[in-house]
Amino acid sequence: MYHDKRFQLDKNFPFIAFSHQQIRQSNTSGYLLTAKPKFSEVSKRLLNLNQDTLQHVTEIMKSEGTFSPKTQDEKDCFQVLHDIDLVAGKVQGSLTSKKYMRSELFALMASEGAPSWYITVTPADFEHPLCLYWAETNETFTPDHILPIQAQKLHVTQNPVAAARFFNFMIETFIKYILGVDSSTRGAYGDMAWYYGTVEQ
Repeated sequence: MYHDKRFQLDKNFPFIAFSHQQIRQSNTSGYLLTAKPKFSEVSKRLLNLNQDTLQHVTEIMKSEGTFSPKTQDEKDCFQVLHDIDLVAGKVQGSLTSKKYMRSELFALMASEGAPSWYITVTPADFEHPLCLYWAETNETFTPDHILPIQAQKLHVTQNPVAAARFFNFMIETFIKYILGVDSSTRGAYGDMAWYYGTVEQ
């Protein structure tokens, strides 16, 4: 984190690394899944799909965004979408991972009840001395050395690794000390029954 920051300061490295990570996760965890009792029925439906109808439905959904099936062939195409699921839950940012998150949240609400608080946390990274310390190349932290606001923003934007690490640190601190999760003291909102957090994408 401190000795060599060439990869942290490389503008293309985060995109390349994340793309390779997604490709690796997709190759190892992406496959079609259907319920075992319906496997024979679904496989027959897949083999007997009308390809022209499927292409027609695809083009309409691309152009208009919605489609109402009317003929039996069109209904069969839509039934396949309900029968199978593309399992790529371990691929970060995939639609399936978001679907799994929604399922987890619905399960929590069904089990524990609706949440009492909706909280948005936005750490001010370029104004925090800890993030500036992680973003700079100096090994010695001097709090009396205050940079102009534009210089602070430049330091943080040039080092997204420092910004991501700071965000993770602040969220973990918020969960432990404000919410009181895995803490010896109660949180600011009292005893916590459950919590669920996501990062905007």
